[in-house]
Amino acid sequence: MAALFAWVVKNLDAFIGLILALTVAVLGLNNGVSQDVVNSAILLVLGLLAQALLRDRLRRETAEREVRQVVRDTRDRLAELVPQMQEIIGPEGALNRAREAIDSVSMVRVLHGSEVGQALAEARRHTDRWNFKGGTGTYTRAVTLPECLEHARRRNATLHFAIEIIDPTDEEVCERYARFRRSLAPDAPGERWTVDRTRKESYATVLAACWHRQRSGLLTIDVRVSAQMTTFRYDLSSSCVIITQENPQTPALRIDRKELYYNRYNIEMQYSREQSRQVPIEAAGQVRLDDEPSVEQVRRLFAALGLPLPRSFGDREVADIVSRAIQARNPYA
Repeated sequence: MAALFAWVVKNLDAFIGLILALTVAVLGLNNGVSQDVVNSAILLVLGLLAQALLRDRLRRETAEREVRQVVRDTRDRLAELVPQMQEIIGPEGALNRAREAIDSVSMVRVLHGSEVGQALAEARRHTDRWNFKGGTGTYTRAVTLPECLEHARRRNATLHFAIEIIDPTDEEVCERYARFRRSLAPDAPGERWTVDRTRKESYATVLAACWHRQRSGLLTIDVRVSAQMTTFRYDLSSSCVIITQENPQTPALRIDRKELYYNRYNIEMQYSREQSRQVPIEAAGQVRLDDEPSVEQVRRLFAALGLPLPRSFGDREVADIVSRAIQARNPYA
């Protein structure tokens, strides 16, 4: 009722005209009033109707003026805001600066599971150089070096390879490394990490480097052996550096070339190589290696390289080194 009453008050003139018209119409039908009264009533109703139309037109014009004023005010306000918005979203705006800040914070990408292998494969595909620093280089000789060479052959491009591994002639560092690997998975199935196994793996990496070098004119290779071991493995290509650990379940780190720390790690690896002992790979040219190097060829090779085999290594151990080098298998496959 309150809503009906409010509507009647708001439209009182039209409501009165309606009541008046209905009343006169009923009286006129019943001949209750004269024709003059009816005519006067009609004029009154028309007057009320004209007044209602004028009022509505006035309201509409007022509303239109108000709308136009709102539009003008909004336009003026937007004109004031445009420079401020440019400061926020423009090329030099706060939003762009914030995005750059976020990117700089996330310059190191964390890789999990299969992402690690995919990132390494992608880095191998188009690189013209590869620097490795790690333990014995098992994965490097089994996967990285052969695949990088294959991609270089397809592109008919050169490849520069640098390897830094632990010194197989240094029994102390080999013992530390073997102890470290056993501590990672003491009950892991497969061959146990010992001093002899560590030596064989490092010797096999050096042999693989010499073997591939003799078979590819596209390859230049630098091999260093170190008396210091590292628990990380660094693989630096022309596009990124990927840092992994011996445990394949451990997340890896990837830093793209455009990031600051790519150059930092490049410098770190360069200085580390300079502090290691260089293997004179050129001397390997004195010993021609067969497709399946013989025990005698391998003994003469390591003697020429200044990496003499331990006296305890008989022909069986040397043949094992050849197998690890030439028929290397992906340790994580």
